[in-house]
Amino acid sequence: MTRENPLTHHEKLRYDYLLKNIHYLNDKEKREFAFLQAKLEGQKDSAEVFNPEAKEQLLSDSGIDLPTYANRSRSSRRSSGDQLETKIPKVKKQKKKRGFRFKRLFAWLGMILLCVAVGMIVMFLKGFQSANSNNPKDAKAAQVEVFNGQDTRDGVNILILGTDGRIGQDSSETRTDSVMVLNVSGKDKKIKLVSFMRDNLVYIDGYSQVIDGQKQADHKLNLAYELGEQEGKQGAEMVRKVLKDNFDLDIKYYALVDFQAFATAIDTLFPDGVTIDAQFSTLNGVPVTEATVGDDLHATATESPTQTIRAGKQQMNGSTLLNYARFRDDDEGDYGRTRRQQQVMTAVLQQIKDPTKLFTGSEALGKVFAMTSTNLPYTFLLTNGLSVLEGAQNGIEKLTVPELGDWVDDYDVYGGQSLRVDQAAYQTKLAQMGLR
Repeated sequence: MTRENPLTHHEKLRYDYLLKNIHYLNDKEKREFAFLQAKLEGQKDSAEVFNPEAKEQLLSDSGIDLPTYANRSRSSRRSSGDQLETKIPKVKKQKKKRGFRFKRLFAWLGMILLCVAVGMIVMFLKGFQSANSNNPKDAKAAQVEVFNGQDTRDGVNILILGTDGRIGQDSSETRTDSVMVLNVSGKDKKIKLVSFMRDNLVYIDGYSQVIDGQKQADHKLNLAYELGEQEGKQGAEMVRKVLKDNFDLDIKYYALVDFQAFATAIDTLFPDGVTIDAQFSTLNGVPVTEATVGDDLHATATESPTQTIRAGKQQMNGSTLLNYARFRDDDEGDYGRTRRQQQVMTAVLQQIKDPTKLFTGSEALGKVFAMTSTNLPYTFLLTNGLSVLEGAQNGIEKLTVPELGDWVDDYDVYGGQSLRVDQAAYQTKLAQMGLR
């Protein structure tokens, strides 16, 4: 029968180490090795060796200062190992289960976002097709014009032009009632809206005078679009160049909105109308409580219908909202009209932040795309839609160029009354807003 090794597991490891390095042992290690060798050869009684009290006495008598060895039985090692084995799988199982939950959650979120994106695309196409099928036979959307858009330092600048023309009509005699630049997706998560009054005196390359090397601002801003259209349907591009030359403003995209496109978009997006607080100034110094406005959408060559809009909070459909935005017969004149246009745009942006508008908004955008000349890519709503909604919630920063009273009355080359502004000062203001 083979004799069981009297050394414990740790003693055996120590013995093997000392044996391998026997030629390099110091005195203490030599005494330790001699003790382990004697125990291994059975010079001490086995009961004495494995009895803790006897072992301590032995070490004391021998004068050997041995390290403390763990004296765990095989059964205790086996039981502790079993406990360790049973614990480890549990921990791994919990981590695996938790990771699976997160993966499943992300998968569901991804599917929801995908469904929303697909739904928005479907509604966009629905609006696009319905607009084309419902258009009069003699009306078709304007073609996308040449537009050399330039990237901005922060966010995206979009030129919004509101014209007094209609789909299918010759644009060579069309002028812009509103010229706005909308900045979205900026670092500060806000929307910026700048309105340029149409009577601003500006320099138009190729038409304005240059005296002693100095470019003269001698044409009205609203003439730029008409001149551009006469030069091969490049009205939006002409306005872009004018804003760059006079206000150092870079613009990436444009959208040309006429009466019908505006009203259709509003009615599609807001079936119950847009909530707005109608505000008028005075007429000959008397406060205006209601105003008779031209019904531009339903005007014809022989008829000029009107409607009455009362002051105060109310719901307006697309046609009424258009007429309200174009009114300028109170004492504020064009400045009042510009202010109302900003008010309308702000109301639309703020009320579109409702998440339920994601789909109706996509449908409205589809209709606008079918009826409007624009170089905005179809993917713009998907890539910037959430940032626009977030910007509307964070507030809309507005500026009118010029601000009330911040101009000098002057005349253009044709003798028309115009506004002369400090363009350098407004370049600074635009830079402070983050538009340039």
